[in-house]
Amino acid sequence: MSNTTSKKTLIIMVAVFVLPVVLAKIALENDWFNKASTNKGALLQPTLDLSTMLKESSPTWRLLYILPEQCDLRCANALFSINQVWLALGKESDRAQALVLTTPNSDKTALASLADYPNVATLSVDDTGPLAFQSVYVVDTLNNAMLFYQISEDKEEAVMESRNMLADIKKLLKLSRIG
Repeated sequence: MSNTTSKKTLIIMVAVFVLPVVLAKIALENDWFNKASTNKGALLQPTLDLSTMLKESSPTWRLLYILPEQCDLRCANALFSINQVWLALGKESDRAQALVLTTPNSDKTALASLADYPNVATLSVDDTGPLAFQSVYVVDTLNNAMLFYQISEDKEEAVMESRNMLADIKKLLKLSRIG
């Protein structure tokens, strides 16, 4: 009788300790659940290497926007957003930069209006490469664009996207020792 009891005990112990591990392995292999991600922006895979554009710049985190030929509400919201996110970084703002790339075709009126945002730097480039207009990019200290955010024409939606940018850049600055 004690032999069957010890066998039952052994089977129960194996089931309690081994079965959850086996089930977890099966769940991972079959994608039975959504893998969690904490970034709020869209992840660029693969990242975009912007070293040729930003080669003269010091290693820092950047919120990057390309000034289009016609600056509409979306453009105005993006300029406002990157300025506000940089300001909201507070004491960490020296580790990040709000940067607007301009091309020879960029809207000259919008370029002049950047004087209202003294914290936003500009950089003139001939070609923006694979970067899309109407998006704000997070660029790491190695000049790789890694996240992007679509800015809306609606002011409230643009503010919500700014909050997402701020959350992501704060998390990146917290995890990074560079920049």
